[in-house]
Amino acid sequence: MPRLTWHHDSVAWLFLVLSPTINAMQPPEQTPRQRIIELITGTRLSSYQLAQMLGIPERQVEGHLIHVVKTIARDKTRRFILNPARCQDCAFVFRDRSRLTSPSRCPQCRSEAIAAPRYGIDLFAPQLE
Repeated sequence: MPRLTWHHDSVAWLFLVLSPTINAMQPPEQTPRQRIIELITGTRLSSYQLAQMLGIPERQVEGHLIHVVKTIARDKTRRFILNPARCQDCAFVFRDRSRLTSPSRCPQCRSEAIAAPRYGIDLFAPQLE
């Protein structure tokens, strides 16, 4: 078995030192959906940004978002917000799109320069009737 070089030893040492810190930042008892809810509450993030923060593929984030919408719909104190995708060339806004994924092409100018939709959760007090 080859002996580890100093570089490998330092990487292993760095991993051992930082692993408790990394685990403290992302509690293992939270599911990806709970973490998504926590991350988008009070802000707006794209699925790409969420994927980077969670360390999972973007398509998985988009799949989880469908269930996050259903969860938030049952809660009267929170509201799911979707800032729709927008064409960067002609400024077309995809307002009527029902899917949460980013469109591939603009229906007006056929451009593929699409700004991704952003997702968020706003807290609000329910109005008394």
